[in-house]
Amino acid sequence: MGDLAAPAFFAVLLWWAATGLVLVLQHRPRQHHARLMLAASVGLAGAFWAIRASAGDSSEAGAYLGFSAAIAVWGWQEMSYYMGFVSGPRPAACAPSLRGFDRFLAALATSLWHEFAILAGGLAILCLTWGQANRIALWTYSLLTLMNASARLNLFLGVRNLHAEFLPAHLGYLACYLSRRPMNPLFPVSVTLGTAITALLVQGALAPEAAAGTVTGLALLATLSALATLEHWFLMLPLPSAALWNWSLPGRAAPVAADAPERGATPHD
Repeated sequence: MGDLAAPAFFAVLLWWAATGLVLVLQHRPRQHHARLMLAASVGLAGAFWAIRASAGDSSEAGAYLGFSAAIAVWGWQEMSYYMGFVSGPRPAACAPSLRGFDRFLAALATSLWHEFAILAGGLAILCLTWGQANRIALWTYSLLTLMNASARLNLFLGVRNLHAEFLPAHLGYLACYLSRRPMNPLFPVSVTLGTAITALLVQGALAPEAAAGTVTGLALLATLSALATLEHWFLMLPLPSAALWNWSLPGRAAPVAADAPERGATPHD
């Protein structure tokens, strides 16, 4: 288990710091966003270069580099969406009359180009790592994509904690797609799947025949999977999880969900 401690600590630290950095940048005044996005795009090019450079390196260093670069690519995706540069064909609040599948389509229209950008990023990483020994970057990005989609669907179906305070002011309209419920049918599936993935990754990392680079890569992925599962629990459990990133949030009130309980409607995201 000692071989897993260092990569696990690294993954936790990177997850916490990268999330906080994106929150800090997306809450900066709008006039700074174009320059920040330009700098992030230069970083994106560097991340793709690092993924390609580490694809043939199956050592521990290669695992760390591929993992970190994939996190950087994901950070660009998050910044481009939350800063409003890559969103969707209809980035606007939902009509009060929308319900069910029509509401889902309206929510999708706020982020459709973002979803395509995520797919494009995954395809780029797939091409850069195709047939190579080190595909930690690909698995990292794939895991982030899967768990992000799961979290957003859970928010759409309804959770206890909306964390709308994470939304920058210019995306306050997204709060109308959030709702509050004590449980939804997808949540147990999501946390069970996340837990199973984590357990399988840990099992692979503990295999006696696993090489050092493989152990490090699987430990990084297992920690990321555990953190993503924990973030799902943060949506339901009465925990002050937002306090982890209070340092990165401006002091302002969170947008209010359109159908939150205090307004007398059924909660949902």
